[in-house]
Amino acid sequence: MNNIKIGVMGCANIARRSVIPAIKSVEDFELTAIASRNLEKALQFTKQFGGKAEEGYDRLINNKELDAVYIPLPTGLHHEWIKKALLFGKHVIAEKSLAMNDTSVKELVDIAKKNKLVLMENFMYRYHSQHNKVFSLLENNEIGDLRLFKSAFGFPPLDKKNFRYNKELGGGAVYDAAAYLVNASLWFLGSNLEVTSSNLTVETETSVVINGSANLYSKTTGMVSQIAFGFDNFYQCNYEFWGSNGKIIVDRAFTAKPDYKPKIIVEKPGIRNEYTMPPDNHFINIFKEFAVCIKSGNYKKHNPTILNQNRILTEIINKAVVYNIKPKIR
Repeated sequence: MNNIKIGVMGCANIARRSVIPAIKSVEDFELTAIASRNLEKALQFTKQFGGKAEEGYDRLINNKELDAVYIPLPTGLHHEWIKKALLFGKHVIAEKSLAMNDTSVKELVDIAKKNKLVLMENFMYRYHSQHNKVFSLLENNEIGDLRLFKSAFGFPPLDKKNFRYNKELGGGAVYDAAAYLVNASLWFLGSNLEVTSSNLTVETETSVVINGSANLYSKTTGMVSQIAFGFDNFYQCNYEFWGSNGKIIVDRAFTAKPDYKPKIIVEKPGIRNEYTMPPDNHFINIFKEFAVCIKSGNYKKHNPTILNQNRILTEIINKAVVYNIKPKIR
């Protein structure tokens, strides 16, 4: 297979800032087209990055040149456009979360599997090299027997016009910030997880979840994952392993910028070791993985994680104790 011709569906900030530059840095891809509902916006992007500007998402997926599509649309639009892209024979990588409920995700995975197409969620953080150090520490029994995994991802209030406060567009902290924490829990603790408890705070004006927490239990190992997330928090972006002899802390687990040197801290009685890790671009790395899966025909590789990911997100919602609060002034 020659270079993979890829199109971008939507002119989101993450596409301009991080993903399109990453695509252009991976030699397996050829950026062929960028689509927007507003042609002028698409033209602005193609002037900066190259490719053909398309007005409307249907024109993009009808482009017979394209092999693959990157979709950075809000979660509430994912099911419609991922489904259409798959039915038109395009491999798809989309921003998280893949859809707004477990049933929709299962349908998308089934379509991808039937048509032998790669479907991936853009959990780019997994492809940052800092986590290799964490796995090495765990394999070397650096902190003894594991007792607990906990993680937090939250940030201060955003502008009220942000799509994250729009319920129809899939807004809310569960399918946004919490998705990273669920994904990390599955990565480190395995797929056999269940939600034992969940608490969600809903803003009455928007009806979206603005913060929450949950406990996940591994039926295989007995390990527990505690997660906390939100849109009205002091910024947190970390995970921690607590063991019988110490703990491991990763300070910028999910959003390390390409020039950032993340730190991994290991604490044991009377000892504190701080490891400064080299910068890495996890956006480039995940698109390398996307290319490998496409070219090798390994189209089912990521399906189990996708299904478990969205099963657990659905459980967090369905098992939640819900608290309603009035909105804060932003």
